[in-house]
Amino acid sequence: METTQAFRGLDCTGCGASFDANEHGRCPECGGSLDPAYDYDAVEPGDLLGRTSDDGPGHWRYDALLPFPATGGLSANEGDTPLVRTDRLAEELGVAAAYVKDEGRNPTGTVLDRGMSVVATAAADRGLEPLALAAAGNAGQSAAAYAGRADLRSYAFVPSRTAFSNKAMVNVHGGDMRVVGGRYADAAAAVDDQLETEYHSLQEFTTPYRHEGAKTIAFELFADVGVPDAVVVPVGTGELLVGVVKGFRELRAVGATESLPSVYAVQPEGCAPIATAWQAGADAVEAWTRPDTIVGELEIEEPAGGDRALAALADADGDAFAVPDADALESAVTVAQSEVLEVGGPGGVALAGAWRLAEEGDLDAAEEVVVVNPDAGGKTPDVLRSHLMGKGI
Repeated sequence: METTQAFRGLDCTGCGASFDANEHGRCPECGGSLDPAYDYDAVEPGDLLGRTSDDGPGHWRYDALLPFPATGGLSANEGDTPLVRTDRLAEELGVAAAYVKDEGRNPTGTVLDRGMSVVATAAADRGLEPLALAAAGNAGQSAAAYAGRADLRSYAFVPSRTAFSNKAMVNVHGGDMRVVGGRYADAAAAVDDQLETEYHSLQEFTTPYRHEGAKTIAFELFADVGVPDAVVVPVGTGELLVGVVKGFRELRAVGATESLPSVYAVQPEGCAPIATAWQAGADAVEAWTRPDTIVGELEIEEPAGGDRALAALADADGDAFAVPDADALESAVTVAQSEVLEVGGPGGVALAGAWRLAEEGDLDAAEEVVVVNPDAGGKTPDVLRSHLMGKGI
């Protein structure tokens, strides 16, 4: 398949073996996850700056550091999402400027559309089907949408607690949905147990490309405000965190900047395996044994990108911690009522994390802070409304 000039293949993060773009899953040598690698000397800083829609739709305008060229990209204009300046939030945080990167504006209302676009491009080129994955919700909807665009069959295994909007839209986009009793880990186990056919996985860090789409957030932030002082990211599987840090590292690698932002990973207290491992100084993430959070998108008991998330935090001189569900929901409601933005539970987790950083004195008055909202608040309005009802509203 056609690849970009700088793309030099897929490197295994486990054993270091290298493969070309025809390898779609994990490393056949050791089972490690694969990561797209590039010749950064072949990329000029200007290739990632000042680009326009003429260079490709949405995030594909940054194809200088994507595996496939924009001309062959399967796109619904994902990416190029607004960076919303939130002055009242900045005042409350006590910082010079605060922004929300609103990924809820993507085609299916989730940041995952970025990665699914790249994954579907590879799958469509090779005619891979059926495609399958387990999903907390958004990934299933996004996968069905992009598989449908590529005329490929797809299966999404989702836990029974998944939001109705996600379940409905998997079918609307033409995907085959399987509801599994229990939680995310049960859905993940069901893929091999229930699917009686060979399939190609769209699972995060099984496919090399989902986090690769997420990294374009960093390119867009850099185009809008340069390198912010802090980026606050809600974390579930780890792909968003890994992607954002990789994006900033690549900006440094091509000479566009010399610095990285401090990146903060925030999880709900009821399921915080990455934050717990980070706080303990562990080298690896252990599975969360009793997940219990209302923020179902982030209830990932054993994140496939956990160890890579720890490495990303170390690269970005970051930090990771957990916040209560009540704080996350209250943060989402507060921003909706004061800044117009409709932020769901995952975005609320990130916002609650920003408030905690401010309260603990980790944000300076001269700093610029970006909070990443990964999905549209309208996906789970019942959760936000229930929070208000609990307050007697």
